[in-house]
Amino acid sequence: MPGTAAPWWRNAVIYQIYIRSFADGNGDGVGDIAGIRSRLPYLKSLGVDAIWINPWYKSPMADHGYDVADYRDIDPLFGTLAEAEQLIEEAHRHGIRVIPDIVPNHTSDQHAWFQAALAAGPGSAERDRYIFRPGRGTDGSEPPNDWVSAFGGPAWTRLPDGEWYLHLFAPQQPDLNWQNPDVHAEFESVLRFWFSRGVDGFRIDVAHGLIKHPELPDLPPRQDPDSEQLWQHVDHPHWDRDEVHDIFRAWREVADEFPGDRSFVAEAWTDTPERLAAYVRQGGLHTSFNFDFLMSSWDPQDLRAVIDNSLAMLGAVGAPATWVLSNHDVVRHASRYGRKATKRWVANEPYRPEGPLNLELGIRRGRAAALLMLALPGGAYVYQGEELGLHEVEDLPEDVLQDPVWERSGHTERGRDGCRVPIPWSGQSTPYGFSPDGAPAAPWLPQPANWAEYSVEAQTGDKASMLELYRTALHLRRGHPALGDGTLTWLDAPDGVLAFHRDPGFTCVVNLSTEAHPLPDHTSILLTSGPLDGGLLAPDQAAWLAV
Repeated sequence: MPGTAAPWWRNAVIYQIYIRSFADGNGDGVGDIAGIRSRLPYLKSLGVDAIWINPWYKSPMADHGYDVADYRDIDPLFGTLAEAEQLIEEAHRHGIRVIPDIVPNHTSDQHAWFQAALAAGPGSAERDRYIFRPGRGTDGSEPPNDWVSAFGGPAWTRLPDGEWYLHLFAPQQPDLNWQNPDVHAEFESVLRFWFSRGVDGFRIDVAHGLIKHPELPDLPPRQDPDSEQLWQHVDHPHWDRDEVHDIFRAWREVADEFPGDRSFVAEAWTDTPERLAAYVRQGGLHTSFNFDFLMSSWDPQDLRAVIDNSLAMLGAVGAPATWVLSNHDVVRHASRYGRKATKRWVANEPYRPEGPLNLELGIRRGRAAALLMLALPGGAYVYQGEELGLHEVEDLPEDVLQDPVWERSGHTERGRDGCRVPIPWSGQSTPYGFSPDGAPAAPWLPQPANWAEYSVEAQTGDKASMLELYRTALHLRRGHPALGDGTLTWLDAPDGVLAFHRDPGFTCVVNLSTEAHPLPDHTSILLTSGPLDGGLLAPDQAAWLAV
């Protein structure tokens, strides 16, 4: 940001690329590194500072890359290691930093370590790299404890030799044993492998899940069944344990070996802002996702409380806040905001929409939410396609669903495919420029028939479009001295309106009420999420003001 020497990650806008669905360079219907490289000029023109790329490592794709078989190589579906190195170099030439995913909680069951563990048998050093245990019951036929998979069903699978192994996600994703020094050494080596190739940081998958209670006790009873908190921290046996911070302090030392402010962002689900702040204390990780903001309802009291708590808790440890509206694991926010909202969405529980979708309302609120997010102190994440106003694709045929949640839940939860549909770039029909003209394969998930109107081509140059709103906001944010890292001061405002000032000379106003309201005193209007109503800010709209 102009006029500041703060590390880039304190105020960056990072664009999330779900690689399978961003751009297909070779025509096989799946996004790849070639596709990303072809769209770097777009990302530069959009105005983002960095890209976060979901896992591109060699993988059997049981969980679309989050089951890693080789952390030092690229899966052929996406390209080659040489292409990844070329992408990093080209992105840097465009002024864009590159942050790949790292998946340390589990590997693929096809990883060389797990295959060696299967061959070595019970009690071996190879099995100690994972979490193997004998079963309960007289014949060992019951799982070692009552833990459940995040994808549904038990978190244990039994082998023919009688032992069970732990997988907090799919059975093809065995959990690593972070009590074993081999695991620490291996991942520090992997970090150095990629840092030496120029990556600027890592997003850490399931950062809160690496350490398990050594005795593997059963799950504790929920203290308050009616509470919306994630699990009420009571020495949980496998989520957010204090010992996990020792791992990340060591990782911070690895990052500090390399020049250029290399950084980490944690996917850490915690039950309080104080627990989240522990991940980004001095000497720990740099930033962490702010899921409280993502899960907020479209409600002024809820949003203000989340903003205040986030800034207070993270500021107390010297860390910047981050803000995010959507990602590859949740229902797109245009669809969340387009339905009746009676309470916050609760983490680790299925999102079940209430009532019919009013997409016009969801997009209007999404435009306002974008201006709110980009005006807040700290950094922000943009999930591919949100700058196009994409909504959740809720009517995917059951026979195309690929998320393991669908199978593991016994076909009761549709999973996350609806937010992962390949995005539209151009043209009037599928694949909408996602794949090259005449590509032999259809996109890996079908695209809606009306997505031509959402394409980059259709929206470019249309000042009323979502794309141009994001592009304008991102460029204003980069150039305005008040925006990025820093502080805010709340202003007096009518009920249902959030208004805050940022020095020098900037005010953001968001109208979450049902009535239009006058704007605060200002010298000029920098940007609004929609047309003013006779000079008034309409419901579900936002404005940036020069003051």
